[in-house]
Parts: sequence; C-alpha cells; structure tokens
Amino acid sequence: MQILDGKALAQKIEAKVSIGAKELKARTGRVPGLAVILVGHDPASQAYVGMKKKACDRAGFYSVTHEMPDDISQEAIVKTIEMMNLNPNIDGILIQLPLPSHIDTTKILEIVAPTKDVDGFHPYNVGRLTTGLDGFVPCTPLGVMELLAEYNIDVKGKNCCVVGASNIVGKPMAALLLNANATVEICHIFTDDLKKHTLAADVILVGAGVINLIKEEMVKEDAIVIDIGINRAPDGRLVGDVDYDAVAPKTSYITPVPGGVGPMTIAMLLSNTLKAAQIHAQEEK
Repeated sequence: MQILDGKALAQKIEAKVSIGAKELKARTGRVPGLAVILVGHDPASQAYVGMKKKACDRAGFYSVTHEMPDDISQEAIVKTIEMMNLNPNIDGILIQLPLPSHIDTTKILEIVAPTKDVDGFHPYNVGRLTTGLDGFVPCTPLGVMELLAEYNIDVKGKNCCVVGASNIVGKPMAALLLNANATVEICHIFTDDLKKHTLAADVILVGAGVINLIKEEMVKEDAIVIDIGINRAPDGRLVGDVDYDAVAPKTSYITPVPGGVGPMTIAMLLSNTLKAAQIHAQEEK
C-alpha cells in the first residue's frame, strides 16, 4: 500500500506556477489576478477563501476578495461579476460555493466570462471538457488526475467507480476519466447496492460527503482508492468518505484525508489562474 501524497505534489505545482508567474510578469508586465466572491459567513467557506488568498500571495498573484452579506441580492452579485469580467487586472473569477438559497447559483456561474472561469463551472467549459477540448477544468478532479499521473497510475482500460455525481466533482471526474480511456461507472444517492459497484472497481473515487461511506468489505484487494471527501468528525478531526484505517491495508494506492486531494485543489486553482493570465496576455498582443 502506497500513500498518494497530495501535499508534496501541491508544493511542487505551486513552485512551478510561481516561476511561471514571474516569467509572465518579466515578459508582459502582467501579474496573474484572482477575484473571489464570498457571500455570507460560513466558517468552512471563509477558511477555504483564506487558504486560497495565502496561496495566491505565495505564488506572486494579485488577489481580491469581495465579501458580501447573506441577504445580498442576485442583481448585486451579477453587477460585481460583470465589473470583474471587464477588469483587465482580473484573470480568474471564483464564486465560493454554496451560495445562499435565494440566489440562483446556475445563473451566477453563467455570468462569469468563460476565459475567467478558473473553477471550470461555466457551461462553455463543461461542454469543452465533455468533448475532450481544451478549456478550464474543475480544480478538484483536475488535481486527482495530476496526482494519478505523478505516481504513474494509468487509468486506461481500468474499471473506475465514481461515487458522487455533483457538478463540481463527480461529473467532471467521470468526464476526465473517460477522456483518459477508462471504463467509468457513476454511483449516487439513488444507486442500488453501492457495494456491488465498488467491489468490481480497480479505482474507486469517492466524493459524497459521508463519513466512512466506503468500508473495507466494499473494496477489492489492490484497488486504488481516491478519497475526495472532507468531513468534520464528531471529535473535531478532518476525515474523508473512506474508513481509512480499515480500507488502506487492502489497497495498492490510497489518498489520506487531510493531505491527499485537498491541497491539490488549491494548487490547480493557481495553475488555472496562471493559464488564464497567459491567455489574456496573448490576446492583448
């Protein structure tokens, strides 16, 4: 059993992005810029935004956070995004999810300019991912693919079971695996007999937000297990969706929580923002 160290790889990617940002500035005078919209006072969202801000600082990016109250109107958020779409100093726009229930999240995500959609949630980028074209890919699944590549794990022809069908993780994860020529199953809350699907999988990728969802008897010998979940256990610890202590001995590779997929998400956000800045610099020529 080998642990896939997302923390170490994220640091490597961050160092590479930092060099890329310096080169871009030296060549064009452009500093990659990321704007974040944070609505409300959700502690988890505030913590994530704080981590993203620190990562931008380390990479030499310009970053700004627009903090908005819980009762902000849809129109006010739209206006702010439209302003950032036109701002030449902003290369990436990130809407911290979830948004309050009175806000239409789909419409908000559609307002972001596709070339500034560093989260990869705009239908334009979703379409490009599905058809195998270059675009912006959601950071968490993209980070998983980078992690697999770092350890020379080729999913071509492998049976991959994606547990969780969200637009943010499950669906784009499945699309990336399909593009890499894997055989893909997607399981979700309505799937009958989850164990039947996971037991047949060479690779299990789970992001369902349920503590200990994947148990030892649901995993075959030498499977690869990628735990994308992040949950707060009753004792305060951060844990994933996999019963790690019981499952790990059966696997050939497994990601820990924390220190697995989590750090990769922020590293890929930096990578996507640098990519956007390079595109914008090219367009300004």
